[in-house]
Amino acid sequence: MLDPSLCHRPVSQWLEIKSIIAHWLMTPILVVLPLLFLIFLPWIVPRFRWKRLWSGFGTVILVTYFSAQFPLTTAVANKGLVAFVPPDRGQTADAIVILGRGAAFRDSRVKVAANLWQSQRAPLIFASGSGEGTEIVNKLERIGIPSEALNEEHCSQTTKENALFTASILKPQGINRIILVTDPPHMLRSLLTFRNVGFEVIPHKSKVPHLTQTRKAMMMFYELMGLVKYGLNGEFVPQNMAQRQLEIGNG
Repeated sequence: MLDPSLCHRPVSQWLEIKSIIAHWLMTPILVVLPLLFLIFLPWIVPRFRWKRLWSGFGTVILVTYFSAQFPLTTAVANKGLVAFVPPDRGQTADAIVILGRGAAFRDSRVKVAANLWQSQRAPLIFASGSGEGTEIVNKLERIGIPSEALNEEHCSQTTKENALFTASILKPQGINRIILVTDPPHMLRSLLTFRNVGFEVIPHKSKVPHLTQTRKAMMMFYELMGLVKYGLNGEFVPQNMAQRQLEIGNG
């Protein structure tokens, strides 16, 4: 079972830092001005050492920043992220699991989950995410999904916690095969994480809403970095759920 105290933790420092970095990177003037300063300052200060090195470093970062926002760049990154995700072949499952990703993504995921449930792909819809689980369930109820077919947790702050907390609730109910609903860039990391807490996962992608090109680029960047971070931290290897929940609670 999920430890209720995990629902009352403050937002982790890492998530706060991540939010600050995201805001900074999605505000071009806050990125471009410091980089232009880095590029030109060495040539303004007469005795500044390593002029070409500092200017070249700033130029590379500036070019990379703008190149990452090209539609072709984000399309290639997205293609790489979904290339290893198996298709949904229509199998039935024990539950449909929706991962929260903010209000902009919510309606699409609710619609996808409702369609899957109405197609009798699974008898239960489970929503996961801090500030998301309850909202998703409320939306599903408003469009006619009966409350007895719905469950949620609203404590998880990360994809890793989505998987651990969902497993702690659903596994004791004998739920092993799930249809996992999230957006394409997030699917590979989610699929690997949920598999390694013991679920058999059928991935079912929901649409990405209309976003600015900068926001799309940020999504791709975070997912690529997330895959690397999770891999290095061993998040794609089998988890001891009780121990991991204890670590989260103590963290």
